[in-house]
Amino acid sequence: MTHVFHRNTHQSYPVAVAGDGPYIIAADGRRYLDASGGAAVSCLGHNATEVVEAIQKQVASLAYAHTSFFTTEPMEQLADFLIERAPAGLEYVYFVSGGSEAVEAALKLARQYFTETGQPQRRHLIARRQSYHGNTLGALATGGNAWRRAQFEPLLTQVSHLTPCYAYREQGEQESDDAFTTRLAQELEDEILRLGADEVMAFVAEPVVGATLGAVPPVPGYFRKIREVCDRYGVLLILDEVMCGMGRTGTLFAIEEDGVSPDITTIAKGLGAGYQPIGATLVSGRIYAAIAAGTGFFQHGHTYIGHATACAAALAVQQAIESRQLLSRVQVLGTALQQRLRSRLGDHPHIGDLRGRGLFQGIELVRDRTTKEPFDPALKLHARIKQAAMDEGLMCYPMGGTLDGRQGDHILLAPAFILEESHLDELVEKLERAITLALRAVKGASA
Repeated sequence: MTHVFHRNTHQSYPVAVAGDGPYIIAADGRRYLDASGGAAVSCLGHNATEVVEAIQKQVASLAYAHTSFFTTEPMEQLADFLIERAPAGLEYVYFVSGGSEAVEAALKLARQYFTETGQPQRRHLIARRQSYHGNTLGALATGGNAWRRAQFEPLLTQVSHLTPCYAYREQGEQESDDAFTTRLAQELEDEILRLGADEVMAFVAEPVVGATLGAVPPVPGYFRKIREVCDRYGVLLILDEVMCGMGRTGTLFAIEEDGVSPDITTIAKGLGAGYQPIGATLVSGRIYAAIAAGTGFFQHGHTYIGHATACAAALAVQQAIESRQLLSRVQVLGTALQQRLRSRLGDHPHIGDLRGRGLFQGIELVRDRTTKEPFDPALKLHARIKQAAMDEGLMCYPMGGTLDGRQGDHILLAPAFILEESHLDELVEKLERAITLALRAVKGASA
C-alpha cells in the first residue's frame, strides 16, 4: 500500500532506484532507456558527476537563503551565464522552481509593466490552440490544451486562442509557406484589433510546440511576422521555451534558429536537467527599466525562488553542456535520429507525420495516411504505446488529443544529449516494436 497521491491512482509504478547515463534502473533490475528525458528534462542523463559534485559542494556551504534578504553567488553566476548567451535584448533573469511558475511570473510581469508605464487598460492575452504553458491557473488559461483545461474552465481567465503554426494540419495543400505564415500573422493582427489595439498585453507561444502537439517546429518566417505584428501594436512577445529550450533543439534557445528576440522568455526542464527543480523568466532591459523606474518592486514571489542549491546545479548543467560541446552533438544526433525514424517509420501506413528539431522529435499517428483521419480516441492508442514501450524497456512520451484535445495521437521523443549511435538504434527498434504491438491491440479492440 502506498500513501503517495500518484498521478494516476489506477496505475502501479515501477520503483526507480538508480540512473546510468540515459537509463533509469528499477528496483527489480530492469533498465529503461529514457527516450523522453522524463518530460524533456534529463538532457545530461541520470548520473552526471560534475552536477552531483556541484550540488554537494553548495549544500555543504549554503543550501538556501531567502531572496528577500540575500542574493547568492550561484544565482548571480547563473544569471550572468544565461544573459551572455540569450537572444538580444534579454538582460535580467527571475529564477523560480519550474516551468509553470516561470510562465505565471511572465504573465504577471507583463501586466505590471503596463500598469507601471501608464497603460493599465492592457489586459488581454492572446495565445494559440493546442499549446501548453503549464498547470497553474494563469498558465493553464493561457495554454490551448483543451483536455487539460476542460474541468477547470470556470476558474480560468479569458484568453484568445488562435491557429497554431502546425503545417501538417493547418497549412493548405496549395498554400505556400509565405502565404501560410502571412495568414497566421494576419489572424493575430485581426484579433488584436478586435480586442482593442491598445488593450492587448501579450502574445504567448512555444517556439517549437511540445507536449500537446508533439515537437511541431514553426514554418520559416512565422516568428518574424509575428514579431512585426506585436511591435506594430505595442504587444509583448512572450516565448515559452520551458520544454523546447536549453539546447533541446540544437541551440541553447530554440528561437535562435528563427532569428527573433522576445520581450520575455521562460525556461525550465533542461535548465537543471532534473538534478534540482528550477525554472527562470528572462526579461528585456526595457521591461526591467520600467519596473526599476517605477515602484522598483515586482509584486510576485515564491519561497524558493533563486534557490542557491538549484542555481548551483543548473550552472553546473549548463557548463557541462558547453564544455562537452553537446549543442553541436544534439544537432548531429537529431539528424541521425530523424534519419532512423524516416527509414523505419516513414512509409508506415499509420504514421502521418514525422517532425521536429534537434533531439525534439514528434511522430503523429493516423488511421488513414491519405485523409489524415485519426484513430478513435476511445481506443487510447497513445496510452497503449506508452505501456508497450515500457514493457520493451523504453520511456517515450505519447499523448492524445493532438488535433483538438480529444482526437489524435502522437509520440514525443526528447532523449538525453549524451546518447551514442547504439542508443539511437535501440530507441528506434524498441519504439517500432511498441507501435506495432499497440496497433495490433487497437485493431483487435476495434474489430
